[in-house]
Amino acid sequence: MSDLRIRPARHDELDRVEGLWLEASRWLAAQGIDQWQYPPRRWRMEGAILAGDCHLAFRDGRLVGTVTVERQADLEWWADDEPDSALYVHDLVVSRVAAGQSVGAQLLKWAGRLAARGEKPWLRLEAWKSNHLLHRYYLNQGFELLRIVDLPHRNSGALFQRPTGVAVPPVRDR
Repeated sequence: MSDLRIRPARHDELDRVEGLWLEASRWLAAQGIDQWQYPPRRWRMEGAILAGDCHLAFRDGRLVGTVTVERQADLEWWADDEPDSALYVHDLVVSRVAAGQSVGAQLLKWAGRLAARGEKPWLRLEAWKSNHLLHRYYLNQGFELLRIVDLPHRNSGALFQRPTGVAVPPVRDR
């Protein structure tokens, strides 16, 4: 299905992860999209690598993307959505040299399989509220827009999820 080789990023690859992020930031700015137009969150990238959550995608030995998949929900977004029922995608980046080659779709499918293996019925992500191009992309990838959350201290807040194929457990009385 995939010609990608996906593996956890190593600590000595932090600069490569940051480089992909900066490349995406510049491309977004050229498109008039304000997402990621802040200094890189190198500390967050490093934390994701150390936790084993940041993964790199290679095609023919060339780095073409990165994705972070976390087990822990950001409760500012997901507290009311059975947070333990999903894995959470963050910082999905495709190198511009691989743009339009389904790398992002393959990374999302891979993350969905990872969630299913962990018996999680949902793969979730949040996107910048104003990045409608990205919203359309996620909708085209089978995600459903659950809601837009407006938090004054955060620019993200478009919440998406798609099923992994694992049966959703019944809601229990609390």
